[in-house]
Amino acid sequence: MTVIERAPLRQRLRPWVIGFDVPLLIAVLWIGVWGLLCMYSAGYDHGTRFGDHARNMLLAWGLMLVVAQVPPQRLMALAIPLYSLGVLLLLATLAFGITKKGATRWLNVGLVIQPSELLKLATPLMLAWWFQKREGVLRWTDFVAAFGLLLLPFLLIAKQPDLGTGLLVLAGGLYVIFFAGLSWRLVIPFLVVGVIGITAIVLSEDHICQDEVTWPLLKPYQKHRVCTLLDPSKDPLGKGFHIIQGEIAIGSGGVTGKGLMQGTQTHLEFIPERTTDFIFAAFGEEFGLLGALALMAGYTALILRGLMIAAAAPTLFSRLMAGAVTLSFFTYVFVNMGMVSGILPVVGVPLPFVSYGGTAMVTLGLSLGLLLSIGRVKKLVKT
Repeated sequence: MTVIERAPLRQRLRPWVIGFDVPLLIAVLWIGVWGLLCMYSAGYDHGTRFGDHARNMLLAWGLMLVVAQVPPQRLMALAIPLYSLGVLLLLATLAFGITKKGATRWLNVGLVIQPSELLKLATPLMLAWWFQKREGVLRWTDFVAAFGLLLLPFLLIAKQPDLGTGLLVLAGGLYVIFFAGLSWRLVIPFLVVGVIGITAIVLSEDHICQDEVTWPLLKPYQKHRVCTLLDPSKDPLGKGFHIIQGEIAIGSGGVTGKGLMQGTQTHLEFIPERTTDFIFAAFGEEFGLLGALALMAGYTALILRGLMIAAAAPTLFSRLMAGAVTLSFFTYVFVNMGMVSGILPVVGVPLPFVSYGGTAMVTLGLSLGLLLSIGRVKKLVKT
């Protein structure tokens, strides 16, 4: 009778761990540790936030490691199904969604989900698939089609309304289109118009922010957010309260911070949404400038490593997805820190692996898993 010997555990686990991009994993772990410290401090008297945050982070990291095992070509096959499912769920949300605080963003499918989160990954995935299929025969009409694929989910999300998530989806798609070869001659005019528009808004703030003035294409609350950013003192107990208190908290932290669980602005409830969108204000108060620089060093390392993976990726699909995922991560960080610091309007964008939130963290975990998969395939090919 033949006895079949089982391979040692170390040998069986080796295919699961070989080839991972260690610098990227270290950056993710570094950010996660700071996120747990901050959530423990900001949320220790806020119910079960810390425990839930730790659970969500472990789930996101677990999914990240699982997705990293899947070759990019198999992930590419999911582009059409995920994009189609996401758009259908957005349409269902408009028709049957759950409305909270004037926004219809959630859908009950046995459990309550936010379909727009799926499109943060599905939209760039679909666009990367599209350009991969058109490689070698790319024409200007293909870029027109790509913009159509991008604008469909963006407009459906903006209609909910959820401009913050919509802009993240739009940014992720635009990164793919730009990396696919969109000419600078088409990009620069939009940048010039944007700079001129922002300058005009700042210079004419006293006139255009009057109550009787209506802004085209924007809802009244969106106009109010921009005007509040320009002058928070006009609504110090309303929309301006977020910006004013966030700036006070960050400034009061000084160089070294007030210490773990010692933030007065944080724990006396002056900072609204202190465990979600405005958690960086609590972070700055308790960990100071040095802590903020340490956290930003982790984000910088992750972004630089992601761009290196994108540059070395073996296929067009891999390069486009790695670039889009990396710059989308940058967008999360820049927008969140910018709105908390008073240089951008307040929108609902979390700080990756620091802000509380299950759906957003899972989406980030899946995105980084795809990035690890691309880097892993390149290393295994070299080996």
